[in-house]
Amino acid sequence: MNMRKLLAFALLAIFAAAPAWAQNINAAGATFPYPIYSKWFDEYHKLHPNVQINYQSIGSGGGIRQLLDKTVDFGASDGPMTDEQLQQAGFKILHFPTVLGAAVPSYNIPGVTGELKFTPEALAGIFLGKVTKWNDPAIAGANPGVKLPADDIVVIHRSDGSGTTYIWTDYLAKVSTDWQSKVGKNTSVNWPVGLGGKGNEGVAGLLKQTPDSIGYVELIYAIQNSLPYGTVKNSSGEFIKASLAGVSAAAAGAAKSMPEDFRVSITNPPGKDAYPISSFTWLLIPAQIQDPAKKAAIKDFLTWMLTSGQQFCEPLAYAKLPKEVMAKEQKAVALIQ
Repeated sequence: MNMRKLLAFALLAIFAAAPAWAQNINAAGATFPYPIYSKWFDEYHKLHPNVQINYQSIGSGGGIRQLLDKTVDFGASDGPMTDEQLQQAGFKILHFPTVLGAAVPSYNIPGVTGELKFTPEALAGIFLGKVTKWNDPAIAGANPGVKLPADDIVVIHRSDGSGTTYIWTDYLAKVSTDWQSKVGKNTSVNWPVGLGGKGNEGVAGLLKQTPDSIGYVELIYAIQNSLPYGTVKNSSGEFIKASLAGVSAAAAGAAKSMPEDFRVSITNPPGKDAYPISSFTWLLIPAQIQDPAKKAAIKDFLTWMLTSGQQFCEPLAYAKLPKEVMAKEQKAVALIQ
């Protein structure tokens, strides 16, 4: 067989092995769920080699901005879009909750390896810049027997538009009227004090290298970076450490009364077992997708994510969606036209 025939056979073999059509889907947004999204997009690609979902972990604010600019096929955010943002879009956007997660107070205090307890008052005071020393009574009072230093507290927060910031500030706004009136809740706020880190990764990195620091990160980032994180006093007066069970308990009430558009806050919920700084996180999908192949791929991914995909949540420290929410979302997939 001559070289030309060999080359022809090789090309035929390549084309035969390749997918009949390739579909690239671009998305961007929240860093909070990036570990599970990365896993999902990889697993889905294994099942559907012709579909490649490319996700930029740039923060919820960036994801919303790129969706509004129509530079991505869908966005992702840990804070639901506001009425103003939805109106600004000029096209209908659907919210699809994907998983549940927790934002945790993580710290780096030399000589303190134990698990600290934080009251809502202490957390609000620290991030308002009113509680400035680690041995302040607001912290020490909840941690008898722990030798806390008289060092200055270094506050670390997100520098980018962030859904984790939305969750954190949404919680602080509910537990502190001072925070509500002076700072409020948003993906970006005017921080009274602190250093900024980009992404959950950036905050985790700053925490590791900054003695006497405290910041907030999504649970999986604290676990992956071996960062200590504290328990938080919930609305029932119980100190709860972030866990799958605590996050699921936080969502229990909302699951039964989920609004039609899935935009809901579950911070500071009732229930003695509920972890108070918990949240859903959402994919933001245009209701109208012009490209038929892209629309079919996105709808199929959503259906897979709401069924088989949920098995990947717990190994990565995310709680599965409540059954009631999954059932409601599966019907909502049909709204994408």
